[in-house]
Amino acid sequence: MGRILLVGRLAVRDLRRRRVETVLLLLAIMAATTTLTLGLVLRDAAGDPYQSTREATNGPDVVASVSRPGELSRLEELASAPGVIDRSGPYPVAPAKLQASGRTSDVQAVGRDAAPASVDQPELVQGSWVRDGGVVIEAAFANALGVRVGDPVTLDGRSYEVVGVAVTAIMPPYPGVSCLVAGCMSGDIPDDRAAPGLLHNPGLVWLTQADVRSLTPDSHVMNLKLADPDEAQAFVANHPASRDAPRLAYWEEILEEATELARDSQILLLIGAWLLGLLAVASLSVLVGGRMADQTRRVGLLKAVGGTPSLVAAVLLAEYVLVAIVAAAAGLAVGSLTAPLLTESSAGLVGSAGTPSMTMSTVGTVTAVALAVAVVATVVPAVRAARSSTVNALADSPRPPRRVGWLIAISARLPVPLLLALRVAARRPRRVVLGVVSIAITVSGIYVVLILNAFLTTQPLAGGYDDAQVELLRQVLLVWMVILLCLAAVNAIFITWATVLDNRHSSALARALGATPRDVSTAMAAAQVLPALIGAVLGVFPGGVALFAAINTITGGDSDRATLPSLWQLLAVVLATVLVVAALTAVPARLGARRPVTEAL
Repeated sequence: MGRILLVGRLAVRDLRRRRVETVLLLLAIMAATTTLTLGLVLRDAAGDPYQSTREATNGPDVVASVSRPGELSRLEELASAPGVIDRSGPYPVAPAKLQASGRTSDVQAVGRDAAPASVDQPELVQGSWVRDGGVVIEAAFANALGVRVGDPVTLDGRSYEVVGVAVTAIMPPYPGVSCLVAGCMSGDIPDDRAAPGLLHNPGLVWLTQADVRSLTPDSHVMNLKLADPDEAQAFVANHPASRDAPRLAYWEEILEEATELARDSQILLLIGAWLLGLLAVASLSVLVGGRMADQTRRVGLLKAVGGTPSLVAAVLLAEYVLVAIVAAAAGLAVGSLTAPLLTESSAGLVGSAGTPSMTMSTVGTVTAVALAVAVVATVVPAVRAARSSTVNALADSPRPPRRVGWLIAISARLPVPLLLALRVAARRPRRVVLGVVSIAITVSGIYVVLILNAFLTTQPLAGGYDDAQVELLRQVLLVWMVILLCLAAVNAIFITWATVLDNRHSSALARALGATPRDVSTAMAAAQVLPALIGAVLGVFPGGVALFAAINTITGGDSDRATLPSLWQLLAVVLATVLVVAALTAVPARLGARRPVTEAL
């Protein structure tokens, strides 16, 4: 117990001595844990409005439909099946063309009674329920059309007045659709499947049964309530589809479709979380390396007063483990509170997304990722420092450079800043690799965002999104990119500052031999710009191409519909990356070059 207390006190004291670095480290890990939390809980938050709609409308557990009048008897058989405790319908359904506000849209018109139904009674958000000559429009569809109560519309050439706007749980909100009639499709229809009379992304409206029969209905729908809603999927499985059997949809399936936008957002956030996790490992590795170089004498003092190598390693590890635990807790809190803001408040559902509850699996996953990031980045430098000689650690002597004949021959003919930059990069090859990987991860994320943004701009209906949903997905992409770019910027600053600290002796020696502070600061910045250029190129290919292919594989998307970034866009991304890295690294490089030569030596 005393050993644990000692390790904890030493770790906390060291963190308090380096508060700026501690805060930056906390933010780096917190960025990954927050994004991961958002990805894990977003869909649970998105499911709240649909559940509220089910309760408000007494939504069905199973929706059954048939396409021919002769199959009505099959619906009656379902109504008396074991487990069914209530029903509404069968109601006639007619395909039709609706004209409103200068637009023509396909619709499924359902005939309903004026009296309330015990199962699936749509909840009115405006106006009143159906009456002769009046139409009630599903809320998300009405929002897309821009119609309100009192507006005139036509259905197959017949004039009606909009008397109400309502929500329902029998299908996902528009532009989502559940086909109640035989000839309908949602999403983008290939040319070889287009056919006359086929409904494309139809909306939902309700009329009186008499008005629907005047439109020539060809289908019927019935809503079933089960004794145990959790058995809805099993009920559907026990009544397999066949040529004459009714088409069945259970409520979990409708929920899945209603939260499809959240699923797409969730996939983007989870991919972003793993990218941020990799960036956090790179950031932490560089920060740990820089701090270990700055803590060499402290390690020697700990060993000189009796600390064993295992104690020294435990102290160094404990610092980052403590930060990782705090970052995990903060990421869980921020992610759960932010999730409702990134969830669509659909006009076709009741209520809005609530704060999701934290499950043990979510807490465990986020905490494990935070600890993994800290341990992976810290364990090797900590063990190496713990095994170092006590005498050498107390002396804190500069690390002798590696002599590479071909590198010396090449760099000798270069200008002084490039000569120093090349030798600085060769001094820490692993740090150069981390810089390349960090930039490659960031640029691959930018590559994918360019593709997705172009898709949302040119083909939103191909993904089944309306304008509000497109805007929401863009917000998710924006959050993803802002965090990714901020963490990459912090990483570039980390690498430059660690390089400055690690080369303080050699830089002072170069200045003593005639190099100017400007030469040294330019060399430190150039040592980061060259890896940034390589990383930006690798981030476009193969990094960006591979990441986009992975997203397509996970989502089942069609890459043929995607518009790849043009050559000038890719060149602009590479050039902008190099310029931004040069600007970010200039400040710490200049600060390091201002240190007096005598003090550094």
